[in-house]
Amino acid sequence: MQNLVNLLTQKTSLKKEHINNILKLLDEGSTIPFIARYRKERTGSLDEVMITGIRDRAEQLKALA
Repeated sequence: MQNLVNLLTQKTSLKKEHINNILKLLDEGSTIPFIARYRKERTGSLDEVMITGIRDRAEQLKALA
């Protein structure tokens, strides 16, 4: 998972901790609206569009691996 976080950090120029937290929350089953509204402290206040983009890019990279 750390390689995935590093790749996403390079592609998006977001902080590693925010990407890592988003991926963890998604793995735990949290929905994107929930993450965007109630976990702003863990995501750097990213909106639903950005979180969706990170999720989609992570799925693409996982599929390639």
